[in-house]
Amino acid sequence: MIFRQLYDLTSSTYTYLVADEATREAVLIDSVFEQHQRDAALIRELGLTLRYTLDTHCHADHVTGAWLMKRALGSQIAMAAAVGAKNVDLPLAHGDVVRFGGESLEVRATPGHTDGCLSFVLANGKAVFTGDTLLVRAAGRTDFQQGSAHRLFRSITEQLFSLPDACVVYPGHDYEGRTSSTIGEERRYNPRIGGGAREEDFVGYMDNLALPHPKQMQVAVPANLRCGEPADGAGPVGPSWGPVVTTYAGIAEIAPEWVASHLTEVSVLDVRHSSELEGELGRIDRALNVPLDELRARASEVPRELPVVVVCQTGKRSAMAVSILRKAGLERVANMAGGMVRWRELGLAG
Repeated sequence: MIFRQLYDLTSSTYTYLVADEATREAVLIDSVFEQHQRDAALIRELGLTLRYTLDTHCHADHVTGAWLMKRALGSQIAMAAAVGAKNVDLPLAHGDVVRFGGESLEVRATPGHTDGCLSFVLANGKAVFTGDTLLVRAAGRTDFQQGSAHRLFRSITEQLFSLPDACVVYPGHDYEGRTSSTIGEERRYNPRIGGGAREEDFVGYMDNLALPHPKQMQVAVPANLRCGEPADGAGPVGPSWGPVVTTYAGIAEIAPEWVASHLTEVSVLDVRHSSELEGELGRIDRALNVPLDELRARASEVPRELPVVVVCQTGKRSAMAVSILRKAGLERVANMAGGMVRWRELGLAG
C-alpha cells in the first residue's frame, strides 16, 4: 500500500492519499482546495490513478478540493448521502465499502460533530480515518451543523472503540503537531472520552468548550455543499502563456517539446557557465546566458516582454533560477523539465 499524510497549515487539516501499490489506484481523503496543485502533482509523480475523493464530513474550516480533483483527474466525488451536497457521484452510507484496486475502506457513520460524519476503516482494521469525530486526545466540537455530544459519544464508543487496539487513528486535524494515535491509546488516555468516561461526563465537557466559530465557516460550508465547486462554476485559472505544471516540490515546469515548438513566443535563459555551452549538450539558439551564481545581481538583464523559460543541464540549477526570478518580480517564468539532457534525448533542435 502507498500512504501519504499531507498537511494544510492554514486550517491544520490532514489530507490522506492511500493507494494500492499493484494497480496504482488511489483515494484522497479530506482534500483542501488551496492544496490542489500540490496534491495533484504528487498523484501524477507517483503514477497513480485517483478513483475517488472522500470527505469525512461537510467541513466548516476549509473548502474541499474534491471538485477540482474531478475536473483535473476525472475522479469521482464520495460523501455521506446525509449531507445532501451537490456534485456527489457516490453517496455513502453506513456499511458501504469503497474499493480501489486490491484495497478497500469500510464506511462507518459516526455523526455527532455534524450529522453527516463518516469514518473510513482500512481493510482488516489496520487504520481508521476519523475526520473530526475522534482526534488525538480530543474529539470534534458539537456546537453547530446539527452537532450532538450525545450522538458523538455513541459514535466513538460504538463505532470506533470497537476497532482493535492496534488500529491506527488518522485524524482530520491536529493543532499541536500530533500526527496519529491508536484506538487503544484513545480508549485509555483521551481526556474527553477515554478511561471509562461516561456519557454525562463527555457531554458536560463538550457542552462547555465555548469555542469561537471557525473563521471560514460562512464561506466553507456553502462551498462544501457544492463539493468545492466555486459559486460561478469557474475554477482557478493557470498560466495562460503555456502548459505550466507545478511539481510536488513546488517548481513551475514546462515540457521541452512545447518549448521547441514555441521558441518565438518565449525568452530562453540558460544559467549554465559559459564553458558548458560548447559541450556535448550544446545550447538553444538565441538563449540568453546568465550563470546561476550571477543571476541575483543580473536579474534586471532578463527580458520581461515574453515569458521566460530557464534551462541548465538537467533542470536542477534552473529550478533555483526560477525561484530567484520570481523573487525579482517575474511572474511568467518556468523551468524546462529535464534540461538540455532531456532536450537532446528528444532530438529537439533550435
